[in-house]
Amino acid sequence: MQPDYPPAHELLGMVHKQEGRTNEAIAELQRVIDLSGGMYGLGSLGHLYARVGRRSNAQKMLLSVAEDARGVTFPYRPAIVHAGLGEKETAVDDLERAYAERSLPAPFLRFDRLLNNVRAEPRFQAFARRNGLSF
Repeated sequence: MQPDYPPAHELLGMVHKQEGRTNEAIAELQRVIDLSGGMYGLGSLGHLYARVGRRSNAQKMLLSVAEDARGVTFPYRPAIVHAGLGEKETAVDDLERAYAERSLPAPFLRFDRLLNNVRAEPRFQAFARRNGLSF
């Protein structure tokens, strides 16, 4: 119904990623960023860059994800890029900040595949327990 709906394209980009179609995933996530003016897709693209070994691209994305054009911060975005880079402590810092700001619903912490490598971390587990989140 809405062929340019950014969240749908972000999910499509993540499907391409899961299928190992990296070039298609990058193109789709870039399309999301373009369609949304950067409101969607930045963190996902940064995570993808990190996971496919394009660390410099991922680190550049960190500059873009910290704050949107309106000056609003979304700590979840850098969290998923840091998770992709294997910077788990920093990812947990970002997730704790996002949760404290109430900008991150708890179900994301449990099911988002971009956080798979962070959930086993003792500090993440302590954070989850402290906030009554069961994983």
